[in-house]
This record gives sequence, structure tokens and C-alpha cells, in this order.
Amino acid sequence: MSNVIKEKILLYKIYTKKDTDAYAELYDLYIKRIYRFVFFKVGSHENAEDVTSEVFLKTWQYLIGGSESVSDIKSFSGLLYRIARNSIIDFYRARASKNEVPINDDTDMSDSGSWYAQLGDKIETEKIIKTIKKLKQEYQEVLTLKYVDELEISEICEITGKGQVAVRVTLHRALKKLKEILGKV
Repeated sequence: MSNVIKEKILLYKIYTKKDTDAYAELYDLYIKRIYRFVFFKVGSHENAEDVTSEVFLKTWQYLIGGSESVSDIKSFSGLLYRIARNSIIDFYRARASKNEVPINDDTDMSDSGSWYAQLGDKIETEKIIKTIKKLKQEYQEVLTLKYVDELEISEICEITGKGQVAVRVTLHRALKKLKEILGKV
């Protein structure tokens, strides 16, 4: 059975019966991708966990609210990513109003000495993330959705609310700019 049909069946169960088991299946399918998307935007594990849980809670409330039928949802992943984008915006708005200063303590060196094996990968990943973060927000988003979350252009269109041509042009420009920055490094 294809994922699209499976999603529609699970969404129907949620919509008609408020089936928590069906939602748990959808959760299991998307938790890693949504967490990765959120983490890339907020930069800390704790905040990413908070925002991700908020995304899934808002999605559940939206689905059981009954304001739309299942057939109105073109893609569950598109719905999740839209809610994730909005939750990230809400997160930064709330943080700006509180004037919080983040404390970076991402390197946990307490785990039985295995942390140094992961250090090389972490440094490389941080370089890539820092380079991508030099790009404007629109470029960061399409690169993340396409290459980190491995979404199709049609899904990115639904998430961003842009047409296919606009998404492809933005993606092309983002890659060109990224190569330009990496060439200078």
C-alpha cells in the first residue's frame, strides 16, 4: 500500500473516530523529519523537542477539530511542515518578547568517553549549518526541505505556498549562493 493511501486511511480514522493509534502511526512516520527540520531552525535539542511536541499537539487538535474533511488535506506532511513553520515563528516571537539569552551546552561529555568519536562528524555538520545559516531565510528553508528532509518539489510548494517554478528558481539560487560562499571558504 502506498504511503499516500495509508496516510489517507489513518487521517480518516482520526477524523471520524479520533483514533489515537492511527495518529501514533503518523507520528512515528514523521517525528524524525519534523524534529530535524525544527532543530535546524532553533539550534538546541531542548527547544527543538518543545517545538516538535507542540507541532504534533497542534496537528492533533487541528485534525480532531473537524473544521475540514480529510479530503481537504492534500498532504499530511505538508500540513505538518506548515504547522512546524508557524510554530517556529511563534517560538522566536515568544523568545524575542522575553529577551532570553541562549546558553549553548550542546556538547555532553559525560557519556562514557564515546563523545570524541562523534566530534569530527559534529564539527563537519556545524560547518555546513553555519554556512547555510549565512544564506537568507528563504534559501535556508528550501535547502533544508529539499536536501535535509528530502521532500519533493510539490511538497515544498504546499509548505511554502509558492508555485513549482518559484520553488525551483529559489532552490537554484540558493544552491548557487551556497556554492559561492563555500568557494570563498
